[in-house]
Amino acid sequence: MILNCIAVDDEPLALGLVCKFIQQTPFLNLVDRFNSSTEALKAIHEQRIDLIFLDIQMPDLNGIELARLLDNVSPSPRVIFTTAYNQFAIEGFKVDALDYLLKPFSYEEFLRASQKALNYAELISRQALAENTIDEAKDEYIFLKVEYQLIRVELNDILYIESLKDYVKIWLKGRERALLSLTSLKVLEEKLPSKQFMRIHRSFIISLKNISSVNKTSVQINNKFITIGEQHKQTFAEYLNKWA
Repeated sequence: MILNCIAVDDEPLALGLVCKFIQQTPFLNLVDRFNSSTEALKAIHEQRIDLIFLDIQMPDLNGIELARLLDNVSPSPRVIFTTAYNQFAIEGFKVDALDYLLKPFSYEEFLRASQKALNYAELISRQALAENTIDEAKDEYIFLKVEYQLIRVELNDILYIESLKDYVKIWLKGRERALLSLTSLKVLEEKLPSKQFMRIHRSFIISLKNISSVNKTSVQINNKFITIGEQHKQTFAEYLNKWA
């Protein structure tokens, strides 16, 4: 993993040293350097920055004030303070800084602090992957009420769903008769993953992966031709454009 970094310090020598340390660290990428917090803030809003090496004592906007403003940035970059003053350590803790490097600091100290940032970024990445895996697992099936019982229906087996007033008919692979469930298309549309299913008519939701063919006015799934409703044509056309 590579972390995109910026360095912010109004002292040219200190700024140059931090930039040198960043450039010799394999997992850090120096995006830019700034001698002003206000200039840095503008850049942070314009591009993805993972980590900021930030001086505290600066004119106009100091480092602590800049760190507080990062709550308005999404995703919010993490901060490692680089300062000659140890009295700001508590303030640095309050703004959730990853580390606090007291000038003058060695490359070993810099690397240790940077490794914290890398460990944090990798942890967040693993958590996001785990959450996506859980979401995908949830998307494998749904339960439907059919004749006073809950039936587990695999999403991959659904061909299309048809509305019948207060009921829906769920047409499945390998079944001649549809399942009849007391629910609505609107309720199912909210439950079904949009990456797999799409409503193309006020009375039909289709499985995108089970489309056999498409023409200007309808979609074919197995031997069934389903009309594309006027209010759904643009959304469906946008989906098709991905494959054009």
